[in-house]
Amino acid sequence: MDSASGVGTEGPSSAATSSGGACEGGDCGSTAAPPSRYESQKRRDWTTFLQYLKNQKPPLTQTQCSGANVIQFLKYLDQFGKTKVHVKGCPYFGQPNPQEPCACPLKQAWGSLDALIGRLRAAYEENGGSHELNPFAAKAVRIYLREVRESQTKARGISYEKKRRKMSTAATSMAGGVSYTGGVGGNNNANGTSTISTPTTY
Repeated sequence: MDSASGVGTEGPSSAATSSGGACEGGDCGSTAAPPSRYESQKRRDWTTFLQYLKNQKPPLTQTQCSGANVIQFLKYLDQFGKTKVHVKGCPYFGQPNPQEPCACPLKQAWGSLDALIGRLRAAYEENGGSHELNPFAAKAVRIYLREVRESQTKARGISYEKKRRKMSTAATSMAGGVSYTGGVGGNNNANGTSTISTPTTY
């Protein structure tokens, strides 16, 4: 197991097993199942967040992270967003399906940020963090996400509550309730999945 990335790597013992070795002509027993898409996504998100902390000036560690750092991370991710969020004054403000392009900024969709925080909240505790001191569960983070949801609801003319209810049946069959196919950052697709592209620079 690669301690830095959380991704399993093949060593001499696994190579010997795959080529026969002690299992030749016999039953090697059950093989460990690969991690689910949710677990793989959670690992990638956690690795990206730790890299973000490391690149701060001065660098931060997991134990030094606060709710304010989490909010700054979410704001940082907006530059990788692909969801058009209309500003007040835009003729398409509040319209879910504008007919023409506009100069309004692209940001992360609220649903993607909300799901990301859920994964990072779990990863923080799985990596030794205290439940009581979990920065991803901080009140300030919850307030920030609520403000993002409300502002995007008005700007995009979309009711997230209705959208989430419509998606709930299909989502329950996915690991973690949502399918994730990228790294950190992203958008909600029409099929109800959340894709997030990994930033390459910090």
